[in-house]
Amino acid sequence: MDTLGGAEFAPTSTYLNTSSCGLWPRRSVEAVGRLAQEIADGRPEGSGSTGAVEAARASFARLTGVSADRVALGGSVAVHVGLIAASLPAGAEVVVPEGEFSSMVTPFTTRDLKVRYAPLDSLAEAVGPGTALVALSAVQSADGRIADLPAVRAAAAAHGARVLLDASQAAGWLPLDAGRYDYTVTGGFKYLLCPRGASFLTVTEEAQESLVPVHAGLFAAEDPEGSTYGPVEEFARSARRYDEPPSYLAYHAAAQSLPLLEEIGIGTVHAHNTALAARFRVGLTELGHEPVPGDSGIVAVPGLGGRRPLLARAGIVVSARAGNLRVSFHLYNSAADVDRALDVLSG
Repeated sequence: MDTLGGAEFAPTSTYLNTSSCGLWPRRSVEAVGRLAQEIADGRPEGSGSTGAVEAARASFARLTGVSADRVALGGSVAVHVGLIAASLPAGAEVVVPEGEFSSMVTPFTTRDLKVRYAPLDSLAEAVGPGTALVALSAVQSADGRIADLPAVRAAAAAHGARVLLDASQAAGWLPLDAGRYDYTVTGGFKYLLCPRGASFLTVTEEAQESLVPVHAGLFAAEDPEGSTYGPVEEFARSARRYDEPPSYLAYHAAAQSLPLLEEIGIGTVHAHNTALAARFRVGLTELGHEPVPGDSGIVAVPGLGGRRPLLARAGIVVSARAGNLRVSFHLYNSAADVDRALDVLSG
């Protein structure tokens, strides 16, 4: 099974760690280099291009099935979640899965909110009439499990709760319709192949008025050029009102990385990644290990996290999370990578 990235990628290791950080395609590296040189040269507009920022916004929107006016840009998932947490009324109940990633939980715990935890497999049953928000990851960071998203959406709708979905471990390989959720947040530096500093918030039109633009600056204005000094008089009528000032280097790269995923197609990436993961699960089972079951492109093996140094010495990059050995596949991986990892694990 060949890679999908072609000449865009040339890793010097067997890289199976996209759940921690995705590799940049060559075109993105070159875009960052060009902008860095322009800044060093002191050229006009050398700080960065708003055109590149808007191109990244539009590409992310297409990848996740929403219009560009539903996408706000920022620098981290934690800030997006903090915005949502700050907009909830005091005492509101937020239901989250046990073991959820800290960036999705901590902003709610720092405010006067009631945070209630439930097992991921029964999260929908934990939603009740007093729930204001259900916050969860589409794919769990620690073990790669895919949440039962239809069940969560149905439970939230039945009780009048909103849903916040973290797509950081999903967007880029798992088909996603962001418009089905009140809010989604996505760190771009994993499967979207962007640098850190590029993150995305989607807000449905109906949910938009529930958020207070607490970190608004001129980029959140309807007329940014006319809002340089003094308070912003009119916020953008779109989700752009929740924009943070962009990290131009990150977004110049994002404007190249995201179109690459569009060219290949998320459906194609999904089939590729899950096929590699299935091959790895079969091999692990033959070696006597029991991976977390499922159809995810991320494979976790409980109790095997201590093997990460062994793999690292063999030039194979993976993660250890919550005691699990976590191996994640993406478009620059091949069947040969799977077999090499299995060979090292076999001893």
